[in-house]
Amino acid sequence: MARVLMKGTEAIAEAAVQAGCKYFFGYPITPQNEIPEYMSARLPAIGGAYVQAESEVAAINMVMGGGATGTKIMTTSSSPGISLMSEGLSYIAGCEIPAVVVNVMRGGPGLGGILPAQGDYFQATKGGGNGDYRLLVLAPSTLQEAVDLTQLAFDLALTYRNPVMILADGFMGQMMEAVEISEHKSEGIPDVTPWALGNKDKREKRSVLRSLYLDPEKLEKHNMDLKAKYDAMQKEVRFEEYCTEDAEYLIAAFGTTARIARSAIANLRDEGVKVGMIRPVTLYPFPKERIRQLSEKARHVLVVEMNTGQMLEDVQAAVCDRAPVSFYGRCGGISPSVKEIEEKLRELL
Repeated sequence: MARVLMKGTEAIAEAAVQAGCKYFFGYPITPQNEIPEYMSARLPAIGGAYVQAESEVAAINMVMGGGATGTKIMTTSSSPGISLMSEGLSYIAGCEIPAVVVNVMRGGPGLGGILPAQGDYFQATKGGGNGDYRLLVLAPSTLQEAVDLTQLAFDLALTYRNPVMILADGFMGQMMEAVEISEHKSEGIPDVTPWALGNKDKREKRSVLRSLYLDPEKLEKHNMDLKAKYDAMQKEVRFEEYCTEDAEYLIAAFGTTARIARSAIANLRDEGVKVGMIRPVTLYPFPKERIRQLSEKARHVLVVEMNTGQMLEDVQAAVCDRAPVSFYGRCGGISPSVKEIEEKLRELL
């Protein structure tokens, strides 16, 4: 398929369609409104269904019902909308139902503003809802990667029977880039899902999906079974390195911020400064082992984010005093500039 110039939100939506998603439940909120708008026209044309729920709370519960049938289901929202979905996400994870959720982040806290930010890192990686549950969290840095990770998200959701979140930001949602979107076939994932509602297992009994266990020992076993699954997810860790072979100074950044940092690194490299970057692609599982290894030969680690310091905590835990760790961030819809990152690194020199 030829590369096509598309807006980020629309590219994510079409990538989901090409991955086999035919059912979308959601509620409008900027800056991701083009996704439900696109799906409202696209899905009925291919025999699917688009439902605009009365709220984000209703939408995530529709996702739970649809995903329980083993069908590829998707919803999208932005920051405060994801907050409203948090209880439902906990239920979905507790019931082990696959689903894909896209968060195109805006500024916060509260209603905040519609400009881009990365203030939902904690919400995505530490759990916005209750209980011992985890989401697989993917953070694209380009629109082509957003396409690829959206399609991967459906595979991961079905493989682990778990919700997967794409964590993007308003820049990625509204920018335009050339992308290639091909039909995506899930490899190694069976079409028949015996666990799903409406299907029968080998014992010819009805499937029951639940997170309610009144017996504390049964609930503990359920939690430990989930933990074993989350432990197995650790092999899905993904990251990108840029100029780390000889780096004496290491930047850690994700998403759009990492794109800005690349330009700062190129400029400083021209001046002879040995600086490189690690970009987590999976925010959960987090590439802590690789960050630990890189920090052992680094003079300093700089974390750059569009927030007041959230991934910073995970980087500090991974580095564990092997090197000094500093932070530079902008928030409220303001992104760090190339010049600002360069100046911060010069301070560390």
